[in-house]
Amino acid sequence: MDSKMAEKNSDIFQITSLDAPIMSSPQHGGFFKLQFMLRVLAIAFTAAAMATMLTSKQSISMFGIVIEARYSYSSAFKFLFAVDVVVCTFSVLSLILVFLLSRSKSSPCRYFAVFLHDLVIAALMMAGCAAGTAIGEVGRDGMNQVGWVAICNRVGKFCDKVTLSVSLSYMVLVCYAALTVLSVHKLKSLAT
Repeated sequence: MDSKMAEKNSDIFQITSLDAPIMSSPQHGGFFKLQFMLRVLAIAFTAAAMATMLTSKQSISMFGIVIEARYSYSSAFKFLFAVDVVVCTFSVLSLILVFLLSRSKSSPCRYFAVFLHDLVIAALMMAGCAAGTAIGEVGRDGMNQVGWVAICNRVGKFCDKVTLSVSLSYMVLVCYAALTVLSVHKLKSLAT
């Protein structure tokens, strides 16, 4: 019994044939087409979010003093940028994995691995978005109780770019939430 289990676990990610027609059944094909589309969208959104965050800077002069706003001055924005980099990288890797998975025999273990990947990435993206949103809200509205003043009325271009970057990151979160639900649905259909 242990040898059967070990044999079964050893080929979890083994590709049975690269000559198999991609997405052979219509139901199988729809699942993988949606997986590809959502992963490509996630890659595009994270790349756009990273580019926008990297270019978010603005300098102003107040009373003869030049003040500069950059994303790198905030640990929350640096965290969001790092999350975007990680998510983009793992999205590319998972796109390759899903492509290989679409060309191989269906296995609940393989789909479960994809589900776990999507769930972890969604949670990581949620953390990054929450951090970016929290500090962005403080930058926009300030916090009078502790004496933090709003800065977006002074560095509007900077705040607009950061807002766009955070919004694009939320779009990635939506993609990965959909991918997670899609993977759970596929696992459920394989179980029945």
